[in-house]
Amino acid sequence: MNILVLGSGGREHTFAYKIAQSHRCESLFVAPGNAGTSQIATNVAIAVTDFDAIAAFAIDKNIEMIVVGPEDPLVNGIYDYFKAKDKLKHIAVIGPSKAGATLEGSKERAKEFMMAHGIPTAAYQSFTAQTLEQGQAFLETLQPPYVLKADGLAAGKGVLILDDLNTAKEELATMLQGKFGAASTTVVIEEFLDGIELSVFVLTDGKNYKILPTAKDYKRIGEGDKGLNTGGMGAISPVPFADASFMQKIEDEIVKPTIDGLAKEAIAYTGFVFIGLIKVGDAPKVIEYNVRMGDPETEVVLPRIKTDLVEVFEAVAQQKLDTQELAIDSRAATTVMVVSGGYPEAYEKGKIISGLEAVGDALIFHAGTKEKEGEIVTSGGRVLAVTSFDDDFKQALKKSYQTIEKLHFDRMNFRKDIGFDL
Repeated sequence: MNILVLGSGGREHTFAYKIAQSHRCESLFVAPGNAGTSQIATNVAIAVTDFDAIAAFAIDKNIEMIVVGPEDPLVNGIYDYFKAKDKLKHIAVIGPSKAGATLEGSKERAKEFMMAHGIPTAAYQSFTAQTLEQGQAFLETLQPPYVLKADGLAAGKGVLILDDLNTAKEELATMLQGKFGAASTTVVIEEFLDGIELSVFVLTDGKNYKILPTAKDYKRIGEGDKGLNTGGMGAISPVPFADASFMQKIEDEIVKPTIDGLAKEAIAYTGFVFIGLIKVGDAPKVIEYNVRMGDPETEVVLPRIKTDLVEVFEAVAQQKLDTQELAIDSRAATTVMVVSGGYPEAYEKGKIISGLEAVGDALIFHAGTKEKEGEIVTSGGRVLAVTSFDDDFKQALKKSYQTIEKLHFDRMNFRKDIGFDL
């Protein structure tokens, strides 16, 4: 079949890498793609939220499956757009409906869903500009640190964790005045949960589900998890502390109630549920839902799946996911993000990348790259994800760092302590 992947980052390059291996894939397109996807697929200059252009392309190229990478098209309703049109509804869209995507599109909606279905999470309240004073009063009832979350999509930057009460009050006012644009017209304040985080990924057809390999990512730019939040500086899979008994708790207390809740609310959901969790003592609690795969977690989770990914996606589209068995590579996978100097603040683009031809066994997933005059150059803050395998995650990390030593572009930066807390 002909398949279209939407997106341009490391996540989408990883999807393309796995899909291209499938005997079910005849032609593969990525919109808009990057310099890495262009080596295994055909890039198409279409924005991920230009549904009319995507639809026209899908008809022209006889696309039978669309795999949606980022959250924006899902929150904007690409699934519903395709299912509402006679010429398009036969195309399998791997991603939830607009109603399902509100679990990521609105932090408030996600918390309401968790409360309604008995899913363990932090206590919270939501506030708008009209209820600013009540929000500041609520902060006074909490113990530091204080967690403020922009309700809407803010490109991974809409969460503040603050130690000082007065600073938290000031930031609440700033957020409600538009610090994150429309995303922070409502702000969710929740209790701080003290523990260690992990990500659990679930693939569902709306009634059946498969739990994918766990992962742990590292968001801060600096060593020891210091400095500003980024889109992610590296990841490890599996998570060493997520043993069988803890995973059983996650499945019983979180995964099953989540999938059952979607079914009870008659929400069409054919795609990924990314559950951001924290282990508090021995108890798992949900920090947030995302409605797509994470990045850079995708770069360690998907390469560990040995089953034909397109066949799995076909089963999702046909609500027959229960007929599939997932074979998982038992080895650990690690990825380290190589980023532009200055990221996540101001950075320069267009730096020539060298050393890509000498990487050996490592998998290199392009995140922010493009081709220019025969060279591969940087075009984003996060540039490359370097993924390696070994029986032990520490050895896999060693391989990733050895590979990075062969790469170069001006002001290249990366964290040297991924996995430091494990």
